[in-house]
Amino acid sequence: MTQPVLSLNDGSQIPQFGFGTWLTSEEKAATAVSVALTAGYRLIDTASIYSNEGGVGEGILVSGVPREEIFVTTKLWNSHQGYDEALRACDESLRRLRLDYVDLYLIHWPMPHRGRYLDSWRALITLQNEGRVRSIGVSNFQIPHLQHLLDETGVVPSVNQIELHPYFQQHCLRAFHAQHGIVTESWSPIGRGGSLLRDEHILRVAHKHRKTAAQVVLRWHLDNGLVTIPKSINPERIRENFNVFDFRLETEDIALLNGLDNLKGRIGPDPDTADF
Repeated sequence: MTQPVLSLNDGSQIPQFGFGTWLTSEEKAATAVSVALTAGYRLIDTASIYSNEGGVGEGILVSGVPREEIFVTTKLWNSHQGYDEALRACDESLRRLRLDYVDLYLIHWPMPHRGRYLDSWRALITLQNEGRVRSIGVSNFQIPHLQHLLDETGVVPSVNQIELHPYFQQHCLRAFHAQHGIVTESWSPIGRGGSLLRDEHILRVAHKHRKTAAQVVLRWHLDNGLVTIPKSINPERIRENFNVFDFRLETEDIALLNGLDNLKGRIGPDPDTADF
């Protein structure tokens, strides 16, 4: 199945539907990634802090899917921020993944109080110029952090991967992205703890379309022009999540889910104050 792609501001393209590996162990990552690629996923998202890059690389190898068909993302962890440190960290990620390049390299968190994300960004620019990464971006950056990168380097991130789901929709940040040609990628796209999937409004839409609540929420991300990266280690769930390309939400369905937004709906750390 051919899935939709979005164009990045550097001329590359990113699959709109990907596979996340957060909280997936090294041992289970290889099987999960292989199952996902066999099911049709073509975007695989990992990070150095997940401690599963080796398993992700193994899953890519055993899947039999050609490397050029797979879009691989990994991320620079907070303790490795800084110019020289970021260059070394990327090389270590490539070694663990057993890849010559990654398609997207992200600064995982801004950590503004440490004052190192600008030097890290300059390192990512170097990595892109040298061909070790195809596209560069950030994760969990707020508008002031993004503006600082633009003002100091003139290089616009291709992607900002942020917490985004119907209970926390980040409209102001998404508007800034749209203004500057930054693709919005959603982490925790179906929330955590199952509350989204038990929401009566979402269940009503799911019943109408004969889909699961998770499929409806994932379709909502696609219909809003977002990249989404659900995660699972259950093969049946991995395949079920991907089965969202045979329907579209109607205007009233999208309006219903859009109405679930809550300014206090954040479930992850606040990027302005996070320190880890």
